[in-house]
Amino acid sequence: MTDVRPSPKHSVQGGPPEADGVLHTLFRSDQGGHEQVVLCQDRESGLKAVIAIHSTALGNALGGTRFYPYASEEAAVLDALNLSRGMSYKNALAGLDHGGGKAVIIGDPNQIKTEQLLLAYGRFVASLGGRYVTACDVGTYVQDMDVVARECRWTTGRSPENGGAGDSSVLTAFGVFQGMRAAAQTQWGEPTLRGRRVGVAGVGKVGHHLVEHLVEDGAEVVITDVRTEAVERILARHPQVTAVTDAGVLVRTPLDVYAPCALGGALDDDTVAALTASVVCGAANNQLAHPGVEKDLADRGILYAPDYVVNAGGVIQVADELHGFDFDRAKAKANQIFDTTLAIFDRAKADGIPPAAAADRLAEQRMAEARAAAGA
Repeated sequence: MTDVRPSPKHSVQGGPPEADGVLHTLFRSDQGGHEQVVLCQDRESGLKAVIAIHSTALGNALGGTRFYPYASEEAAVLDALNLSRGMSYKNALAGLDHGGGKAVIIGDPNQIKTEQLLLAYGRFVASLGGRYVTACDVGTYVQDMDVVARECRWTTGRSPENGGAGDSSVLTAFGVFQGMRAAAQTQWGEPTLRGRRVGVAGVGKVGHHLVEHLVEDGAEVVITDVRTEAVERILARHPQVTAVTDAGVLVRTPLDVYAPCALGGALDDDTVAALTASVVCGAANNQLAHPGVEKDLADRGILYAPDYVVNAGGVIQVADELHGFDFDRAKAKANQIFDTTLAIFDRAKADGIPPAAAADRLAEQRMAEARAAAGA
């Protein structure tokens, strides 16, 4: 198994899947291999959730909870499968002793999220006895994890007042910036974005922190976001930053670096063909819309920093919470993303393969070694 990216119909925005899409992905496709998938329903609160555990080879599965209005229940299951598999690879390359898991809650969090629903969800996570440790993701926040933790001890991403690490987007953005520095070192010979034009698509939980790092480093920053208030917040703080109307305009803007920091599937055929940037490095999960996009990027001479490598700062932060959170310790580990990304670029060059394939091989090697040691 070498691919951790969904096809377009399997993305978070996905349309109707094939009739056997869920079971085929779970049991019969090359992307399968999940250990456990739990479907959760609490009629009283309206909770419908999916918990997917891809691997516990390196330890109990760790990954966030996404709260999203999926087009269908099948699309939600497929997203959980894709995201949990990605977490196995992410945790392996982050050097964490955790396997990969992910959960999704189906529905619009602005309409159905309640304390009762979150408590019900916490009970389902607790029923797994620690095989899965949850945290924040799209649509869930620190205050939500505080509620979930009232029913489940295997909850991270809690507030400092409740013994947690707080907002994991801080170190997620820091790690992406370290990966971007590594890409700059590889592409231009210096680990800095000073004087480079960087386009950031999505300036929400993670993206706005990334903009701070880029501005401080001396980059010229161009942003876009579907929410005008997110853009206005950045422009008010940094008037030197410019904004464009949407991601389609941004990818066609002359850039050195393109940073997708919103939802998955951002790098599709049309986007790759239109890109002006020579580096892609962003925070979004599952950026490659389908297998083969990584080769298209390489063929165009675009250096792609694998998303699950550079955005691992957040999971590093919440993993540290399990041991009594120490921000400096977690930041030091997230700082290693720079060296890991450089090693992946070196491996890709040596093997003559795209960086995404090199990252997969390194992650699979670590998981295989753990399974072999467990069976010895």
